Amino acid sequence: MKINKIIKNRLPDRALGSQIESKALSGAGGYAILELLFYITFFSILTLVVINAMVTMTRSFRETTIQRELVQSGTIMERMSREIRQAYGISSISTSNLVLNTTDSDGANKTVEFKFISPNIQFWDAGINMGNLNSSNIVVTDLAFTQITTIKGQAVKIILSIRSGNDSLARVVDFYDTVVLRGGY
Repeated sequence: MKINKIIKNRLPDRALGSQIESKALSGAGGYAILELLFYITFFSILTLVVINAMVTMTRSFRETTIQRELVQSGTIMERMSREIRQAYGISSISTSNLVLNTTDSDGANKTVEFKFISPNIQFWDAGINMGNLNSSNIVVTDLAFTQITTIKGQAVKIILSIRSGNDSLARVVDFYDTVVLRGGY
């Protein structure tokens, strides 16, 4: 008899507790869905911001690399200018080839030649091909030599146009220089 009384007394508590629990769960479930939607939206926006920043950084890095390649290609012009300054005469000149008369370190006569064989500039020293002056990712689009002769000496005007092989926009950078032959002084 005591057992039945205890069961009867507890049964309403359990029924009442289950009703309270179900109401609490249904209310918490509504907030959980709203919270879940908020967090999904928040993480989606955060992901888009991070991806956009990464894309911008990648573009900036690529542009910096292209600009660095083009600036470093100015060494082509420096090399040609140095060889022209050291020469004492021009053996032959055309719009894309230049052959200079110069001397080696021992004072013996030799020739130095620059040949534009698209898309590269080849450097020849004493009849031996020393290789390309431009790197493999730099494309020489144009090279022009012009001889300038005056009463006091000779000079060579150089126009060099290059672009980066990595540049999808195919932008061309032009270099200009006029160099006086001083090796004959």
